[in-house]
Amino acid sequence: MTQTGAIDEQDGRVLSPPTGSGLTPSPRGEVSSLLLTVLTAEGDVSAEALLELDAATRRGLTASEDLLRDEDLQLSLHLLYLLHSGPADFVRGEWEWNPLLIGVRGRIEKSFETALRALAPFPEPLPNTGAELAQTLFSMTSEVAQPELATWAAKHASVDQLREFLIHKSIYTLREADPHSWAIPRLRGRAKAALVEIQADEYGGGRPERVHAEIFAQALRGFGLDDRPDHYLDDVPAVTLASVNAMNLFGLNRRLRGAAIGHLAAFEMTSSIPNGLFSRAFSRNGFDRDVTWYFDEHVEADAVHEQIAAHDLAGGAANDEPGLIPDILFGAAACLRLDDITGSRMLAAWSTGASSLRASGRSL
Repeated sequence: MTQTGAIDEQDGRVLSPPTGSGLTPSPRGEVSSLLLTVLTAEGDVSAEALLELDAATRRGLTASEDLLRDEDLQLSLHLLYLLHSGPADFVRGEWEWNPLLIGVRGRIEKSFETALRALAPFPEPLPNTGAELAQTLFSMTSEVAQPELATWAAKHASVDQLREFLIHKSIYTLREADPHSWAIPRLRGRAKAALVEIQADEYGGGRPERVHAEIFAQALRGFGLDDRPDHYLDDVPAVTLASVNAMNLFGLNRRLRGAAIGHLAAFEMTSSIPNGLFSRAFSRNGFDRDVTWYFDEHVEADAVHEQIAAHDLAGGAANDEPGLIPDILFGAAACLRLDDITGSRMLAAWSTGASSLRASGRSL
């Protein structure tokens, strides 16, 4: 569904509206059900309701067999992060800094971080300098220089499969760069300057119509999809949410600023080639610049960003704070493994003619 927004006075481009979808997400289990009851309550919420949510979270974490694929807990963590980033039009009241909700978030985060560290061990021996760290990052990311999903999509993806890809991608990309920007005030010197340089490009260099999230919103509209943040939240599985939740976990916790650096470095260093392949996939299916501009933009921009991210951001941070090196590598490894998991899931579905979206979603 195409959405109408404000008109940019410089070039007449339609800008997406700056609000959420207005839809209340559907719960996926006890924890998200209780959390949504709290967040959407029109009146006062009792202390007993908050304590019940905390108890349910403890039970859910104890019972969860795979937190990365736990629909209930990943949705709950995503909703708790929305309180900090927004928009979340379904939320009633001021919940962002409620101590009990912060406590619930902290419990899920602790288990989530443990799961991520088990999933993504970093290479050893550890590099000792910024230059050595940059070389390690190039070695780690070179292994995924030809991503399987994007390569397959360039040759085989159908219009319906590309629609699904955009829906998955919308959960993060309509807020592109925001999770990593949490780290800006937590860095200094060369690393801080490098992060600001990368993020300034992501935010359009002062031109709102060139903000990467806005260019992606244009791609959604060009495809006939809704461009409002989280409109398709019900459609995406836990692993898609886990990828976005990891970024916010790293960005919102100062002690994990090294992981935020490493995640962004790996993200930028593995972006250029896949975006070129996806642009080819959309073009092959008859879509023009309205849809491909986002992907074409990242082919060029991220080829530059990867050098800045490896040498100046990660390398600069390592030289200033050598103690960050293990977490920088952890963040990079987590990014690569999560991308592999989400990509493999989509490819496994598409290669058998199945949908990669949740059957209970409401998009298609």
